[in-house]
Order: sequence, then C-alpha cells, then structure tokens
Amino acid sequence: MTKNPLKISPTIIWVSSIFLGLLSSVPQIAEHHFNAAEAAVNAVITSVFALLMWYLNIYMLSRKSSRPNKQGISYSRLFKSLLIGIGVMLCLAWIQQLILSHINFGPVMLMVEVRGILINLIFYMFLHLLQQNYENQQVNMELEKIKSDSLGAQYELLKQQVNPHFLFNSLNTLKAMVEIGDEEAVDFILKLSNFYRYTLESRKLDLIHVSEEMEILNAYLFLQQARFDGGFSFTSTLNEEILHTLIPPFTLQLLIENCIKHNVVSLAKPLHISLYAEDGQIVLENPIRLKTSDNNSLGVGLKNIILRYQHLLEKPIEIINDGQIFKVKLPLIHEHHHH
Repeated sequence: MTKNPLKISPTIIWVSSIFLGLLSSVPQIAEHHFNAAEAAVNAVITSVFALLMWYLNIYMLSRKSSRPNKQGISYSRLFKSLLIGIGVMLCLAWIQQLILSHINFGPVMLMVEVRGILINLIFYMFLHLLQQNYENQQVNMELEKIKSDSLGAQYELLKQQVNPHFLFNSLNTLKAMVEIGDEEAVDFILKLSNFYRYTLESRKLDLIHVSEEMEILNAYLFLQQARFDGGFSFTSTLNEEILHTLIPPFTLQLLIENCIKHNVVSLAKPLHISLYAEDGQIVLENPIRLKTSDNNSLGVGLKNIILRYQHLLEKPIEIINDGQIFKVKLPLIHEHHHH
C-alpha cells in the first residue's frame, strides 16, 4: 500500500494557528496593566510557531519510513519533532526579545517553551491519529477489494461447474442405445449436443429467462429419461408470466439432478418431480425416497444454487424437508428489479 501525504485544509491550519495565538494572549489581556503591543507580538509569535509546527509534522508523518508500517507512534519522529519545535521556539523567542527589548524575558522562557512543546505535541498526536485512520481505511478498502475479487472468482467457478459423472453416464447410455440399435440414439446425440451447447453459452451469463432454462432442462430430462427408461416423471405448470422472469443458468437442471442423485428411481415406483409457482416463488418438489447409501446431506448442485443466489442477489432460497416431501423455493427475479 502506497503512503499518500497527509492533506489538511489550509483554512484549518491558518484558523487554528491564529486562534492559538489569540488564546496565548488572553492572560495578558486580563492583566491590570494591559499592553496591546506585547499582546500582539505574543499572539503573532505563537501563531507563526503553530503554522510552522503544522507543516513540519505534516511533512514528517508523510515521509515513507524505511521500517515496516506499524499501528503505533513513531517515538523517534516524535522526539525529532519536539527537538525541532524547541529550537524554533527559541528562535522566535529571541525575535520577540529583540522587538520587546524592555521585557526581562528570562523568567518567562520556561513557560514559553512548555507552551511550544504542548502545541507541538497536540499537533503531532492529532496528525498521527488522522494518518492512522486514513491508513486503516485504505487497508479496509483493499481487504474489501480482495474479498470482492475472491467472491467473483468463486462465482466464476460455480458457473463453470459441470458434473463429469453426468457426461460419463450419458456416454454409457448412448453406447448401450447404439449397441441395441435404438432408434432414439440419434435424438439422444442431438439432445446431448444441445445440452452442452447450452452449457457453453450460459457460462457467459449471470441470469437467463426461465423459458431458456426450460430448454436446458428439457434437453437434460430427455437424456435422463433415456437412461432411466421411465424411472421418474416430471410435470411443470409454470405460466408465461413466470417463464419471462429470470433465473441463474442451470438452476432447475441442478435441482432435478439433485433429486435423481439422492432418491430411488425405479420403474415399479417412479419418482415424480413437480415444478410450479406459488406465492411469488418457483417451487420444485419431490417425494423423499432416499437411497440407502445416501447420508441426506445437501448435494453439490444445491450448494451451488445457494451460493449463486447469495452472490448475485443476496436473496436466500427456501428449503423444506419434512421427511416426506422435499421442496426448494426460488425467489422470482423480475427483469426490471434486477436492472
């Protein structure tokens, strides 16, 4: 992280310096024998000292240190600032003595130096806190940027996630269909080709219309029906209004893949999967008939969907599992709301 010079408004520097000069003359104003010339010289000397200390400390704190940056006070810089301040105040006191030669300045020298040290110390501590606050903000901004970049990279991985087992199973199914001369083998190849074309095209997009998602889903269902030969059924009652809403690509496909992966699919008792809209949500529902080897954990596909909705929309999806029915409720995404 580059260290930028401290920036303080010149108005603040000049107004505060003049104010300190006037404040230092208050005791003289309160004296019984008030001398306007002495008070004015004292105010000017103090104001000049304050101005010089402002710029000195700004310069010293803005310099890049050769040591690693720490969240503490640099005592060496503080000591240098105080030493220089004492020297500057001695020079100014000497000038004041030349102007007001009738005053015995010796007895008040200690008070003048103490005043200078206090002014210098206050300025240094104020600028140090300001610098630390600025650097902390810069660090937080960089951490947020790193976090954002990390989330973006994670999301790209989620978008590109393709189940290699699905391709392996599809090719095995195709091999079996070709060996027995199944007439639907050509359709299977076309659907498999379409499905992976959709995969490549949709990777570039964060959201697509539900109607486009249904095209992906229909290609996937055809492939799975050929594999399981009637072991599951699927019905959809989504209307045109719902089909024009938006959804992250492959959401429905991953949900159905999750259903088939974790539940028993058989000809004797087909698994029925329903897709419908309810209360402003898209709902995918299936009866729970878990495989004996399944540990009832969330599938990779379902985790993928949860993370994508969190990243893109900061909206949760609702998962209902009562032991009999498994439901996933997806919030509707309208195009104008998204933009």
